[in-house]
Amino acid sequence: MKKMIILMVSFIFIVTIPVQGATGLSVQEAMNEPNGTDVTLEGYIVGVPTAVDHVQQSDFTSNYALALADDQEETQVDDMIFVKLDSEYRSEYGLADNPDNKGELVQVDGTRDPYFSHEGVENVSSMTWEDDGDSDCGDGDASTDGYYDSADGLSGSELKQTLHNLIDDHTELSYSQVWDALRNTDEDPGNSNNVILLYSGNSLSKYENGGYVDEWNREHVWAKSHGDFGTSRGPGTDIHHLRPTDVSVNSARGNLDFDDGGAPFSEAPGTYYDSDSWEPRDDVKGDVARMVFYMAVRYEGDSGELDLEVADYAGTNGPNLGKLDTLKEWHENDPVDAFERNRNDIIFNDYQGNRNPFIDHPEYVEQIW
Repeated sequence: MKKMIILMVSFIFIVTIPVQGATGLSVQEAMNEPNGTDVTLEGYIVGVPTAVDHVQQSDFTSNYALALADDQEETQVDDMIFVKLDSEYRSEYGLADNPDNKGELVQVDGTRDPYFSHEGVENVSSMTWEDDGDSDCGDGDASTDGYYDSADGLSGSELKQTLHNLIDDHTELSYSQVWDALRNTDEDPGNSNNVILLYSGNSLSKYENGGYVDEWNREHVWAKSHGDFGTSRGPGTDIHHLRPTDVSVNSARGNLDFDDGGAPFSEAPGTYYDSDSWEPRDDVKGDVARMVFYMAVRYEGDSGELDLEVADYAGTNGPNLGKLDTLKEWHENDPVDAFERNRNDIIFNDYQGNRNPFIDHPEYVEQIW
């Protein structure tokens, strides 16, 4: 009887599952992901989408979206993914303002969702420059590279004067031009048709502006009467301290100094006021302080301009505004946020050509005051 030898052979199947690496998905891979999926992808900026089947690849007219592709020279819209740019990304990445960004490599974190009914990414949470060995972008914030070099190591009056020299002589707007500027600088990140009102925090249509109740108008954070500069070019139209504000809230604030305390103001929750001071809601206390500090440095009395100063008391008059110690506390307790940084970039790049140093370098407040 023959013995039968049975060999048992075990086969091990190794299945390789593609995973999203540190460098992210390609554009083609991201386009194959289902809607609603959070993705990280890399792609070259190739244009601005303006319709489901059209991408501008020159003469760009918008900062609101980008088309990305796996090839720098891609011209086929079907091989592109559209990325919606919320307001905090437009000043740095938008092609209308930065046409030289075309052909650069970026990494995007966001959610797969159609844009212009085309494969797209919305709700972007992060966007960074990537180095493909040929890119000259991504080495820090290009808008501030070298801007403050002359202020290194300085403090006190010397630092204040140096910063003044840096931000002086900005491009001045007319008061009517301020309307359009504020529609851009204070755009609601969640609704591009609206602006955010400074004191109430409400989101209101960009074009519901004017002088009637429940419209918005142009609030001078450094009140006009504290220097009697009105709405003339210079401090009267400097959008670093002009913000959209509900008409009646603006009227109630009037020319009050800034300080803690008082009675609640119902039209702007979290706001308090008394006979000589105004306390805004917590979310914008630091914004207000940094705007006041900017004005005190920008306007130093040279070239026939006003010399604005921050006083350490409420109930000021003349070209003074208080209260210094309170404003310093607000600056510390409400740090710079993305909305402020974006606003600072837009003013610098699109309108005035100068920056608010206290947004870029919060430490300057203590070094000066």
